[in-house]
Amino acid sequence: MKALERRLFLKTLVAGAMAGTVLGFPAIGRAAGQKVVVVGGGTGGATVAKYLRRLDNTLDVTLIEKNPVYTTCYMSNEVLTGERTLESLQFNYDGLKVHGVKIVQDEVTGIDYDGKQVLTKSGTRYPYERCVVSPGIDFKYDAIAGYSEAAITAIPHAWKAGSQTLVLRDQLHAMTDGGTVVIAAPPNPYRCPPAPYERASQIAHYLKQHKPNSKVIILDPKESFTKQALFEQAWRELYGYGTDNALLEWWSGDVAAGVVEVDVASRTVITQFGDRVQGAVLNVIPPQKAGKLAFDADLVDGTGWCPVNKLTFESNRHANVHVIGDACMADSLPKSGFAANSEAKVCAAAIHALLNGLEVESPSFSNGCYSLVGKDYAISVVGVYRLSDDGRLVENIPGSGGVSSATATAQDRLFDASYAYSWYNNFTQDVFK
Repeated sequence: MKALERRLFLKTLVAGAMAGTVLGFPAIGRAAGQKVVVVGGGTGGATVAKYLRRLDNTLDVTLIEKNPVYTTCYMSNEVLTGERTLESLQFNYDGLKVHGVKIVQDEVTGIDYDGKQVLTKSGTRYPYERCVVSPGIDFKYDAIAGYSEAAITAIPHAWKAGSQTLVLRDQLHAMTDGGTVVIAAPPNPYRCPPAPYERASQIAHYLKQHKPNSKVIILDPKESFTKQALFEQAWRELYGYGTDNALLEWWSGDVAAGVVEVDVASRTVITQFGDRVQGAVLNVIPPQKAGKLAFDADLVDGTGWCPVNKLTFESNRHANVHVIGDACMADSLPKSGFAANSEAKVCAAAIHALLNGLEVESPSFSNGCYSLVGKDYAISVVGVYRLSDDGRLVENIPGSGGVSSATATAQDRLFDASYAYSWYNNFTQDVFK
């Protein structure tokens, strides 16, 4: 895809995801007053609640979320380097209230499927005709010997933006020049595939400015990763990648393998091949699974993720309950905020159709991701997806989307960086306002 065409495509992805799914349906009175309960106020949950009301303002939509604000993971790597504050990533739910969404601050403890009620810690039950669960991710701490949830105060994962992000930031800033930052990347599948490599890039950018005798090492169980050629090109241009004085090193799965053990006291990790790597700052990102509620509510299968009907995102385990976002199994569609937003709009359209006795149309999906790898330097990937002819798989549409050009100019990289910030502002407006 040519650079100009691709930039225009990126700018219209958010709007384009809406045109063929949600806004094409008229509001129909048959669903008036019917109750939809949304569990989880992240990107997926907030989007589906908002767009259910935009589809039909007679629907009774309740969003239950235990936290008063949501902190986006996307753009949180900039907090580590001091380029952005954590507060700039935080959003409340006042915008959803304007759309008529009822906001309940409570913790969901389970779902009564026979009674069609959502159960909460306060004891209140919320009846539903349809329920949408967007539980996010959790971590397989026990997959790494010596690591645990208790250890994250010393060895943060920072894979849920918030206090963990600040712990990692403070450790990075306190590190003496000459220290090594070690990032243990997770195996697939996990939230936001390019994020470990953007994080390493952002940290290398910080070190270059403030601690030039230091370096960052990525220990990766994978032998390749998304946008790898573009990341490595940027690393060579910006951080001396591949030289003796590189600010950044990537140890691939066929060289170092994944981290299998952590010695918290000495900040040392041990790889599958037996290598011991010590870091002044150690960032261990564990293998991942669906969020705790998904397990408590019996929405997962043996994979640790939630199987769904890709046409409607209705759970394959329990009727009238839909699962969206990182927790669900969506095949080639990656686990990302953009994908969660796209899934939420498809799910809202499907629920609208089901409540009104309409045929659910075969959906399409989109995903876009910017990675900020240095000052005024960003790379991006876009993809368009559809439901397979048999309705079983979400598959990439051949020839659609693409990645930034390897021959892009410095001005092109600057454009992508400016588009990344514009995307963030427009995207969060679409989700929370």
